[in-house]
Amino acid sequence: MKAAADNVLGDVLTEDIVPAPKGPYGESKILAEKYIQDHWPAADSGKKVYILRPCMIHGPGNKGNLNLLYSVVRKGIPWPLGAFENHRTFTSVDNLCFVIDELVSSGNVESGIYHIADDEALSTNELIGVMCEAMGQKAHIWCLPKGLIICAAKLGGALHLPLNPERLHKLTENYVASNAKIKRALGVDYIPITAREGLRRTIISFLK
Repeated sequence: MKAAADNVLGDVLTEDIVPAPKGPYGESKILAEKYIQDHWPAADSGKKVYILRPCMIHGPGNKGNLNLLYSVVRKGIPWPLGAFENHRTFTSVDNLCFVIDELVSSGNVESGIYHIADDEALSTNELIGVMCEAMGQKAHIWCLPKGLIICAAKLGGALHLPLNPERLHKLTENYVASNAKIKRALGVDYIPITAREGLRRTIISFLK
């Protein structure tokens, strides 16, 4: 998804956006997309090509930022950013596999770029709630004043501490992507696994 945008301007990210990635990660991916688009097969060749842009993929064996949050929550460390009600979309690996299987077996979906995401967007507070429910723990979320947190981040930036304005923005930003186009293309009203159920499965896999 970082090929499309590092930050979401507006409420929801759709395939109509003019890509504006930032940094080597997103920039390399948009170059890969451009290469594929420059070599689309001829319309009469019968071949289809799909560029899939999934939101953060998670599932058993997951490694990444979700694991870091899990390790903090599992230790019972309070989440101090409860006052920031941000929302993000995720992609369960089961839903990603469902989409790929449908694209391969159907053969009727037009070539193109498609965003892949679970149907629901969750806030970080809701994500922590799902984690705690799966672990059988009580969620510890602190709603400290936003002004206090912002001042602390500015101080952290000046003192080169872990919490700085850039990191605070990453932790509290909205990043919601639409999966409406791929659902229309597949002729489905919803993706099989809900966001909460997919994340619950992932957290249970961590516990095992």
